[in-house]
Amino acid sequence: MNLRNFVRKERNVADLKGKTLFITGASRGIGLAIALRAARDGANIVVAAKTVSPNPRLPGTIYTAAEAIEAAGGKALPLELDIRGEEQVNAAVDKAAKHFGGIDILVNNASAISLTGTAETSLKRFDLMMGVNVRGTFVCSQACLPYLAKASNPHILTLSPPLNMQAKWFGTHVAYTLAKYGMSMCVLGMAEEFRPLGIGVNALWPRSIIATAALQVIPGAHPERGRTPEVVADAAHWILTQDSRTTSGNFFIDDDVLARSGVTDLSGYAVMPGEPLQMDFFLD
Repeated sequence: MNLRNFVRKERNVADLKGKTLFITGASRGIGLAIALRAARDGANIVVAAKTVSPNPRLPGTIYTAAEAIEAAGGKALPLELDIRGEEQVNAAVDKAAKHFGGIDILVNNASAISLTGTAETSLKRFDLMMGVNVRGTFVCSQACLPYLAKASNPHILTLSPPLNMQAKWFGTHVAYTLAKYGMSMCVLGMAEEFRPLGIGVNALWPRSIIATAALQVIPGAHPERGRTPEVVADAAHWILTQDSRTTSGNFFIDDDVLARSGVTDLSGYAVMPGEPLQMDFFLD
């Protein structure tokens, strides 16, 4: 199949109504927030995540997410998925495309984290981070590619940081940095590779820490000094409604995106307004 032969008519979109988003890790946190924002437009959301049973430490399953998406005005397809598995991913993507008639957008949100030094990072944890973050991003992008090539305004959005090669971002947690930068390198390479296809490939990263349930289990994190997941979701919505031909290869920061969209007062996103924000990793 020659992907370059597809011709698209519509490119710019005012909203995501009728668009199909395949979102990894959408059962909670930032992934769910992006899903709910798109659902308010009337989008179709594929909730691709591993959690099918409630976990007291990390609330939310693919089914509770699907219920919330439907309540917000969207359509949902919950799919249990370990994004490290090639066959699982291919089957899930094909099922999603058949169910909704295609895939317009892939959001690579799922990620594993361990802020540990070399001696403290087990190889099992190393493999998990590389498998979920890097392999998962690559596998999902590869599987969605034939469907994205047929879409009218196709996007891949990956939740990963700008490539900041300062030693301080490697010295304390080299394994995690490698895994997140691997996602960002996928963005850099795929944006160039898929440019002739008109597929927009971009990264999005928060300026401050984001108060999610997962943050609660990270030592030294201060959720009260962060913003809510909705700040990332609103930034993602702006990116995903831009022309994919002219919006690609960017490493966006959430508040910069919102400023471009005309939103400069971000106080409504603060967990505790007035508290100084704690910067996220990889940003100076």
